[in-house]
Amino acid sequence: MMGERAPDRRRLYQVWKGSNKFLFGGRLIFGPDAGSLFLSTVLIASPLAGLCFQCVTKLNSGSSELRQPLGLPVLFATILLGLLDLAFLFLTSSRDPGIVPRNARPPEQEERDGDDDGNPAGVADDDDVVTASNEWVVTSAANHHPHLRLPRTRDVAVAGGHVVRVKYCDTCLLYRPPRASHCSICNNCVQKFDHHCPWVGQCVGLRNYRFFFLFISTSTFLCLYVFVLSWLNIAAQRPSHGGSLLRSMTGEPLSLVLVVYTFVVAWFVGGLTVFHIYLMSTNQTTYENFRYRYDEKENPYNRGVLANMSEVFCTGMPPSMNNFRAWVELPAPSPPEAFDGGGGGGPRNKIDLEMGYKGGGVQLPAGVPAILQGLHNYAEMEKNSASFHIKDRQSAEAPDPFMIPEELPMPYAGAGGASSPTVFVNDVDGVE
Repeated sequence: MMGERAPDRRRLYQVWKGSNKFLFGGRLIFGPDAGSLFLSTVLIASPLAGLCFQCVTKLNSGSSELRQPLGLPVLFATILLGLLDLAFLFLTSSRDPGIVPRNARPPEQEERDGDDDGNPAGVADDDDVVTASNEWVVTSAANHHPHLRLPRTRDVAVAGGHVVRVKYCDTCLLYRPPRASHCSICNNCVQKFDHHCPWVGQCVGLRNYRFFFLFISTSTFLCLYVFVLSWLNIAAQRPSHGGSLLRSMTGEPLSLVLVVYTFVVAWFVGGLTVFHIYLMSTNQTTYENFRYRYDEKENPYNRGVLANMSEVFCTGMPPSMNNFRAWVELPAPSPPEAFDGGGGGGPRNKIDLEMGYKGGGVQLPAGVPAILQGLHNYAEMEKNSASFHIKDRQSAEAPDPFMIPEELPMPYAGAGGASSPTVFVNDVDGVE
């Protein structure tokens, strides 16, 4: 129709309520701390560039009397491994880790006051739901459900007949799927949430854990690779320094720096790789390992080492639950409501703070607060106030400091009483 306004349409990534950053029209999704990717790239590329520089230097030296471990094959292998490691880093940080779409309102099935069996509101009767907790969540009025009460947690059955507890997310307005958790940095619920990694600037979850492990394992291999080749290069220079290893180290300062750098970094990324190998073999996440301590109780997801490893590397990548490039229609903005004085009437009993009383008369609704009484006659009050101040200024006479008042008359003393003394006022020169 001619009078209707066209709905405002936006891409989903443009109105996304999480803290993510998007590139290329929502095709790439990063975490809010995506700037750390630059630091991680520098930490990876710097030792590789140093090793490649040494390879090129040795090739240009043309010294055939010494057997050089750094040659053209090492140069090509270093470049290939470096590009592979950076690709795994990019795949980890630029893809949807498994974000669960948030709801615009609480679950529909929880809005009932009770079912035919007498169950309280908020207890779902799905087949996989076993019990609900006794702790209740009262939704806020902003969700248009001011009196809706939901159970804080629910026990659901997973594969293998085990029962796990899922929690209601107050931010996403949903019951999180099993193994999901809400990331406070990205402000999203993530499937099979492992942790938020500041080095990749992204959450690690169901859809990027595989690439995260390949990234840290490749980084560990690169550290050992550069460490060993740098030591071999130092050892190869011993004949030219009289067989002294110390002189060979001082003669190859770049190799010495690479040895120290990769030794330190290898402890970090190597320990992280070993830890995640343990997690994969037991089918745990970092969050579950620190939160639930499955070493002390049964892990409902552990299916054996081979099956657990196969679940990470040999299963298909689940599709994203979000189409960030999809078009969504924004709700039309509601017109501003006039101030309701609480007079208990219709629209005529409302007052607009900018336009005055809507009814056009001078009588205000009975419910208008006292501080707002008389706003309709403010102009007249201001005029009267100004007139009053002008008259007051004209009628008030200030005392003249140079005027000498006359002698005050002596009051009459009654019979038998004494008269009061004469009072003089000092003049301007101070003479009595």
